[in-house]
Amino acid sequence: MIKRTLFFGNPAYLSTKNEQLVVNYPEKEKGEKSIPIEDLGYVVLENPQITITNGLLMKLVQNKTAVITCDQQHLPCSFLQPLVGHSEQTARFRHQLNASVPLKKNLWQQTVTAKIENQAAHFLQQGKNALRLKRYAKEVRSGDLGNEEALAAAFYFQNLFDLDGFSRNQKGVAPNNLLNYGYAILRAIAARALVSSGLLPSVGIFHSNKYNAFCLADDVMEPYRPFVDSVVYDIVETGCNLEEFTTNMKSQLLCIPTLDVVLDGKLSPLMNAMSRTTASLYECFKGSRRKIVYPEFA
Repeated sequence: MIKRTLFFGNPAYLSTKNEQLVVNYPEKEKGEKSIPIEDLGYVVLENPQITITNGLLMKLVQNKTAVITCDQQHLPCSFLQPLVGHSEQTARFRHQLNASVPLKKNLWQQTVTAKIENQAAHFLQQGKNALRLKRYAKEVRSGDLGNEEALAAAFYFQNLFDLDGFSRNQKGVAPNNLLNYGYAILRAIAARALVSSGLLPSVGIFHSNKYNAFCLADDVMEPYRPFVDSVVYDIVETGCNLEEFTTNMKSQLLCIPTLDVVLDGKLSPLMNAMSRTTASLYECFKGSRRKIVYPEFA
């Protein structure tokens, strides 16, 4: 089942009744609205004047709905996740924490290869020469010792957008603002799927920054990034003012969880594909399989 994403950009009072999320607005002319909680996958809270009850938060967490809050720049800055995401959580933690260094290096090699291959496929979709990216993908070694990921990313972003002065930098010029927003949504999707698979989002296979609580989410989301890039590319091609982050732009980026991706030769919503990816990652930690299931950009 495809879960819905709700975005709240205006002041609102959010509560719950009869297993529904109930929305009330300060404006009297706007009537009360309700949505079944079981249908929700993500709730994005942007406006600082939103009030949400603890009862609703409890039900959202029990439904494994990701609650995402935004900062003053309107970028997602926090993610609410359940303490218990899987019935076998403790055993799964042990498998993850006991993963050997060679295994993690192999998993990172698979991840980087899949990411660069998807970047190359995105290039081809936009009519760009992808031969260099394909070469980088073939040269990835265990643990990515040659740092092919960084080399590929530098070439990829230097040539993706036909914009003067653009370089990939979180605080750089637009469309970095759109990329940051899309990647933040993708990160929440990855974290939600990891928790549901009984894994620790903070213990990565490559990322290991002690100040990062989502190292593993940052690992598994890498091959999914080109899907976000594709959405941003389409927005850029419209010729709109990229510095003005409009509601329409946000609505397009908030559709990322429901994007169709190809997984094992079949179309699947991105959020479902991510769950398949994290489930296969656990099986790799457990030793029952050798490859992570990642989508192919098509």
